[in-house]
Amino acid sequence: MTDPQDTATSPTLGSARVGGAPIAAAEAPADAEAATVEAPEAPEAPEAAAPTTAPADGNPVAASPAGTRTAADVVTPELAARLTRGVVGRGRTANHTPFTGEKLADLPESTPEDVATAFERARAAQERWAKVPVKQRAAVLLRFHDLVLRRQAEVLDLIQLETGKARLHAHEEVQAVAVAARHYGRKAPAYLRPKGHTGVVPTLTKVTELRQPRGVVGQIAPWNYPLELSVGDALPAFVAGNAVVMKPDTETALTALWAREQLIEAGLPEDVWQVVIGEGPVIGPAVVEHADYVSFTGSTRTGREVAQGAAARLVGVSLELGGKNAMLVLHDADVEKAASGAIRGCFSSAGQLCISIERLYVHESIADDFLQRFAARTKAMRLGNALAYGADMGSLVGERQLEAVTRHVEEAVAKGAELVAGGRPRPDIGPLFYEPTILDGVQAPMAVCGEETFGPVVSIYRFRDEDEAVALANATPYGLNSSVWTKDGRRGRAVAARLRTGTVNVNESYAAGYGSVQAPMGGMGDSGLGRRHGSEGILKYTEAQTVAQQRLMPLAPSFGMTDEKYAQFMTRSLRVMKAFRLR
Repeated sequence: MTDPQDTATSPTLGSARVGGAPIAAAEAPADAEAATVEAPEAPEAPEAAAPTTAPADGNPVAASPAGTRTAADVVTPELAARLTRGVVGRGRTANHTPFTGEKLADLPESTPEDVATAFERARAAQERWAKVPVKQRAAVLLRFHDLVLRRQAEVLDLIQLETGKARLHAHEEVQAVAVAARHYGRKAPAYLRPKGHTGVVPTLTKVTELRQPRGVVGQIAPWNYPLELSVGDALPAFVAGNAVVMKPDTETALTALWAREQLIEAGLPEDVWQVVIGEGPVIGPAVVEHADYVSFTGSTRTGREVAQGAAARLVGVSLELGGKNAMLVLHDADVEKAASGAIRGCFSSAGQLCISIERLYVHESIADDFLQRFAARTKAMRLGNALAYGADMGSLVGERQLEAVTRHVEEAVAKGAELVAGGRPRPDIGPLFYEPTILDGVQAPMAVCGEETFGPVVSIYRFRDEDEAVALANATPYGLNSSVWTKDGRRGRAVAARLRTGTVNVNESYAAGYGSVQAPMGGMGDSGLGRRHGSEGILKYTEAQTVAQQRLMPLAPSFGMTDEKYAQFMTRSLRVMKAFRLR
């Protein structure tokens, strides 16, 4: 998940950011930049603003249930001390809630030397962990699955406080982590089991493919999905026998640390998961410098820096980066369902989702009807900041995101775009709230046309036929996610196959593709390298090792053969193997 700022959804290298943190500190569009080089700085903590009057025609405010918990009720000094136990860091920093700008907790701050210490601890623990049978490692994930579901209220509060998102959108993270834990808890032994292959000479050569853990994985996680994009990506690394040194975004570190506590209770050795906290530009490069493999979610800009750092050391890397995702509503689509799906696709987590929809292409024959329904739903969305269900959308995560959203919308309107819905901040609810926004008449060179916004803003475009729609959707360097709506499943799948994105959802916005964890998920083009989920999501954390045992006779002249006789023997053998259709 990525973010417009840097797009990986995180300011992770630096701070951090579904698909998206401060490595580079803040380029992230919305997914938060998370990086190790120049991390997108952690989202700045806004000053708590005095309430202002709600606009008469603005989005309604969700009612706060009686007895709703506050930040002070949830994040106590005792909780912060418990969760940060074991974090390698001698300095002090803090994180803040986007809802009000107030400080949540004091946190340890790591230095590059602390990162080196964390890797030393992880390496020693990894050697022991790799010797644990894979079925026992997998059982840890299944116990973790149960703990997350049982204690979800705790982590939902933390996710909301650290990201500002609505509770239902926070629950998407719980769902995603539980699904990944179940999948790899059940399937890891099969993914990792030794596999036999036909040798160069059948029966004489026995070949076995083994999967060895890479060692210590360096993970830079973003701020936008602090549960799913931290532990969700780490689970396959752990079950494959690796240790992990993770740099979460500072502003969302408590959520990742809560997940670590649950996983340790489920049976993961404590030192196998090390956490370091600090500014991306300061400690992000150190994570890349010491890792045996790097997993990064964040902006495309920072992702390139991470890839360069890993390449210099000849270590592998997986990158989920930015996106400018398109939704295609074909002429035969169910307009009501498509409008409902667009709400989910465009405004979940306030659009701070790497796989969020930012471009909406609608067939001209139904465009007016669709826009009317979509706008009505958008204007009715309830905004809220309570730690409870009921709000349809929450807050942006930081000043940087608010500035990017405001800039894109104001520039587009100034250059002729029509504001169909939203288009303004809502300080009456909180310092970083911004109404869900629809723009019509957007065209180049408006920034919102091609740049990732990573916020609750979508542009509407009309098309005449499917060829035009596909060409428009593919006219971007990004290739993360897309969506097709039609009543004809065969047509939908055919159009999907023409779209240049790692995942395509037919009659859904993003959840169907992302949640189907047996299948790979990732980006094409500027949206990244590698995949999470499925076999690719775990095998990337391993090294393939081929063990070939030769039997009876060597692959060389033997039994008194001359060189010429051996060459003739092998020639006949190769012809026979082709005749028997051996591969």
